[in-house]
Formats: sequence, C-alpha cells, structure tokens
Amino acid sequence: MVTPRHDSSSHRSHQRHWVGTLSSGWKMAMKRTDNKTLENGNKTYHLCQLAYPLLKASGYGNIVFISSIGSLKAFPLCSIYASSKGAMNQFTKNIALECAKDNIRANAVAPGIVKTVVLDYYLKYAYDKDKAVEAFVYQTPVGRLGDPRDISSVVAFLCLPAASYITGQIIAVDGGYIV
Repeated sequence: MVTPRHDSSSHRSHQRHWVGTLSSGWKMAMKRTDNKTLENGNKTYHLCQLAYPLLKASGYGNIVFISSIGSLKAFPLCSIYASSKGAMNQFTKNIALECAKDNIRANAVAPGIVKTVVLDYYLKYAYDKDKAVEAFVYQTPVGRLGDPRDISSVVAFLCLPAASYITGQIIAVDGGYIV
C-alpha cells in the first residue's frame, strides 16, 4: 500500500482558508439574512392570524406557504435561511393540525432551483454562470431547471377540492434534486 506523504503545513493552510471562507460567508449571511429570518417567521404567523377568521367564516380554506428545498437538504452557507424555512415547515404542520377542525388545510411547497430573478441574482456572483447552471441541471434527475409555472401549478392543485385530503405536507417541487 502506498500512502501519500502528508504535508501538515499545506494541510493547515488549506484548513485556515476553508475556515476563513466559512467564517466570512457566515458573517455575510448573518448580515444579509438576520432580519429576513425573523421576517419569514413573523410574516407567516401574522398572515395566518389575519386570514384565520376569514377562512373559518367561509367554512373552508387553504393556506399554502412557499418554503424551500434548503429546508429539506443542507447546502453550504445557507444555515440561517434554511432554518427559517425549516421553522416555516413546522409551522405549516402545526397550523394544519390546529385548523383542521375548521376545515382549513395548510401545506407548503418547497421549490428547487427555479429560473427566477432570485436565481439570476445569485448566479451573477458565480465564477462561471454557465457551469453553475450546468451543475444544477446535472444534479436534477429531470435534467432541467424549474420554471415558475412548475411551482404555481402545485400551489393551484393544493387549493382544489381534488387535494382535500392533503394537509400538513411539505411538497418538494424540485425535479428530484434532493432525491
């Protein structure tokens, strides 16, 4: 058996670079998303607080939240965002349980990589935009990025009588990305 020579100084240098990258990434993420994390939870809660009496009075209702596959799979530098969406997922389940007696259903749709202005925003920071898109497509079993209509179709379906037995679910619409 041949064992590669371990150069501890280069290993430590690489490790420092990695830790430095994570540290600066987390600091950037904290600055960018600290308020967004709170907003995700607060807006979700307040929306339900306002909608509940109206939905109850109507005799039935559907609440569909937009979550993210980031809440279902770990991605680098997404801790804060992912945890806020994970909280939304749990909130969805609790609302579904608490509101079922009033014939109100709650579900969440967790989109994958979808062609939107948000994706364009993040891709402008990619070293090679085309290679980044190619990597997303390669990791997606259906072989393409999502289209906003893929997401809206599932949201619309969840509001139809045909989905009346679906509640408390987090539905990934990601072309199989997290499979």
